[in-house]
Amino acid sequence: MEIEYLKTPLNKYTFSIRPIKNWVEKNSKGKVLNLFAGKIKLNLNEYRIDADKTMVADWYGDAYDYVKQCTKRFDTIILDPPYSYRKSMEMYNGKKMSRFNALKDLLPVILNKNGIIITLGYHSVSMGKKRGFKQERILLLSHGGAIHDTIAVVELKEV
Repeated sequence: MEIEYLKTPLNKYTFSIRPIKNWVEKNSKGKVLNLFAGKIKLNLNEYRIDADKTMVADWYGDAYDYVKQCTKRFDTIILDPPYSYRKSMEMYNGKKMSRFNALKDLLPVILNKNGIIITLGYHSVSMGKKRGFKQERILLLSHGGAIHDTIAVVELKEV
């Protein structure tokens, strides 16, 4: 497994930080599903989901609801949700947006064989072996001061 370190500022729109955006683009492949898209478009073949109708998205609503009814398949799935209950409430105008474990249970069905999932958050527990994934790469994003570090994990679907 490859481990990388990057010192970078924090922004509520993760991909507005160019080194993070570049890293995610470099580690993505093929048809990409971005489940918590936000306002920053990636330079990828990206299908964008967001609950906030003021964002640029291809489908608006809860990520879980989209995945549950999705018939498309993807080579890369990007998970960059609000990292905490407080962040969820802040990003989605007071609505709680968290069925994250249930969402992760559905993702293998819409991911192509040898597909990858890139997860960003305050922890490194992402898809995991029980869902048929192997961690390939970890990026530790140090934001400095009393701000939580962000951990980005690239996992390969083995099953």
